[in-house]
Amino acid sequence: QVQLVESGGGLVQAGGSLRLSCAASGRTFSTYAMGWFRQAPGKGREFVAAISWSGSTVYADAVKGRFTISRDNAENTVYLQMNSLKPLDTAVYYCAAGLWALATENPADFGSWGQGTQVTVSS
Repeated sequence: QVQLVESGGGLVQAGGSLRLSCAASGRTFSTYAMGWFRQAPGKGREFVAAISWSGSTVYADAVKGRFTISRDNAENTVYLQMNSLKPLDTAVYYCAAGLWALATENPADFGSWGQGTQVTVSS
């Protein structure tokens, strides 16, 4: 089991940037993939980005070119740099720890989830 704590959410104007962080503990961080998902009001949870144990990345089309996922295995932390934010990006963002080493978009491949952090983008 992995414990995850997110931080970095907040209120930002459209076109602005935010960086989310997620600190992990409980398993050897460098051995599993990490991901970010989000859930907007009234909608289901959707995939945002994932990174493998070695740094290979996968992005949802909606954020490709604007968001960057990265990890620091020495600090047991994964990041989501979000640029050119849009009101449609408003959601609760969740960090997730993968069951496997490879990055995937499937939420069923993630076994531990953080509590979520709110991101609100105003127009």
